[in-house]
Amino acid sequence: MGIQHWGAFGGFQGRAGALVGRWKDGKNIISAIPHPSQTPATVAQVNQRAKFGMLVGFLRRMTGLIRVGFQNARDLGQTAFNAAFQENYYSAITGVAPNFTINYPGLMYSKGILSGAYNATVLIDTAATVKLSWTAQLATGIGSAMDMATVVAYNPVKGQFVMLANAAARAALAYNLAVPPDFAGDDVHVWISMVRADGKMTSDSQYIGEFTIL
Repeated sequence: MGIQHWGAFGGFQGRAGALVGRWKDGKNIISAIPHPSQTPATVAQVNQRAKFGMLVGFLRRMTGLIRVGFQNARDLGQTAFNAAFQENYYSAITGVAPNFTINYPGLMYSKGILSGAYNATVLIDTAATVKLSWTAQLATGIGSAMDMATVVAYNPVKGQFVMLANAAARAALAYNLAVPPDFAGDDVHVWISMVRADGKMTSDSQYIGEFTIL
């Protein structure tokens, strides 16, 4: 049932017959209720839907990081998540249909002009630990020692993320990320990004590489 909040000539919210009203970005949007197509999907459409579903499912688990990371990399009226999806659709999917997979080096959860973690590296010499380090240089010239590192490790065998925002200040030049002990022997993919201390500016996220956990 649609409910009118603004009088007889105003918009409405909810379903009214073949129309549905919703509130978005300060506007009342009224549109027709979509009807399922009776035409069989083409191979291209099936493949596109497979890519779409796989990427949305993967990025959704990083929603918290994306909201911050893409806050300044979206068009007017576009959500940070949609901007991240658009950025990753052509760079973060690989493989031949129907065997699509995530292209981890091409994946980005953050995009911005803040200097990233310069010369970031990973050392694996301790059980259940990913040791990240970087240097103090500001590659874009924008940033400070107080910027905070966000670190991410993903284990495709377990299908699990270990993500930590505000892990360490840029000035710390290192952070040891603890991962579950049962990651031992598995490979993980590792990323890092920087966020200004007030949370309002971000760097591009950068893929560091794939590493085997001890």
